[in-house]
Amino acid sequence: MDNKKDDKYYCQKSLENTEKIQKYTSNLTCEEFLDDNQLIDAVMFRLVQLVENLKNLTEEFRNSNPQIPWGDIFGFRNGIVHEYGKTDYSQVCKIVFEDLDELKELFLE
Repeated sequence: MDNKKDDKYYCQKSLENTEKIQKYTSNLTCEEFLDDNQLIDAVMFRLVQLVENLKNLTEEFRNSNPQIPWGDIFGFRNGIVHEYGKTDYSQVCKIVFEDLDELKELFLE
């Protein structure tokens, strides 16, 4: 069994987190999502996990996918983790309901 953690591994882990977020939020509006504190906690946890996996992708991989705003993604994660309660949930809604599909396509390649 190969335990090597390479780009393929981190893409798979990222895909799993993306799919969980989409499963949790399917058929919801942003407003419905924001009315459920437990759901917000679950999605925020998965977003942090997602970005932690993305941070482990090689620079070569990230450079070969310049359409992805890597700096914004990593900055968002830092804001969630370090700004304690200052998260912009309109940005979370944009990510969850608009941006995840593009990111998900990257993991499926």
